[in-house]
Amino acid sequence: MSLRLRQICLVAYQLEPVIETLTAVFGLAVGHRDPGLDIFGLENAILPVGNSFLEVVAPIQEQTAAERYLKRRKGNGGYMVITQCDDLQPRQQHVEKLGIRLVHQMDYEGFQGFQMHPQDTGGAIFEIDWNEGFEQPDGPWWPAGGTNWKASKRTEVVSAFQSVELQSEDPLKLSQRWSEIAQIPLGTNDQGQPLLPFENATLRFVKASDGRGEGLGGIDLKVVNQEHVLRHAEQQGCSIEGNQVTVCGIRFGLV
Repeated sequence: MSLRLRQICLVAYQLEPVIETLTAVFGLAVGHRDPGLDIFGLENAILPVGNSFLEVVAPIQEQTAAERYLKRRKGNGGYMVITQCDDLQPRQQHVEKLGIRLVHQMDYEGFQGFQMHPQDTGGAIFEIDWNEGFEQPDGPWWPAGGTNWKASKRTEVVSAFQSVELQSEDPLKLSQRWSEIAQIPLGTNDQGQPLLPFENATLRFVKASDGRGEGLGGIDLKVVNQEHVLRHAEQQGCSIEGNQVTVCGIRFGLV
């Protein structure tokens, strides 16, 4: 069974300032906004990154789950890891056998999926979806509006996700849990950090060291024009350390 990293979701107190910075620094464009999220007290914007997507959500009313998460993690940051599979039913059966609670299920024409309770997975909200056209890496994606997202695809500055970083006080334990859920064997990198290889990118598990606790803390991007990223990051007032730029509380590694 195949599993592809298709979307990363960030959460912010205010949406538009974050989108302005992401588009300026990484040369991306907004491809879709979902008006249906207002039922959850949220607004969003989705930006294609190669054949995957970077989403930002922000609360538009009080007492939302997103607002509670922002307070718990001390500000803007990572929220969800969203994957695409080739066959949803056996994955959902596997997750339910593990005793993992589902916090949200989706069933639309050509698209189904579920989100798992972060207390049962650790690290972040883990979502597994199926969308017709899985055999096409750049195929349709319902959360990004279906088939029209390619018109907003920009690859002149960054071209793809390479890896995503989950941090924890016990990275090995967290990695083993995600490996069990994803049904993918773990590997390690040169630093001995656990790696979970998806079809098109990897999850890296590291020790939490920034004072923000467990969560999604970093994204590595394949960069086409690093000079553009660094110049615009400086103009936007982003923190820059070597080949790492911080936007929306996320450490973006330039690779």
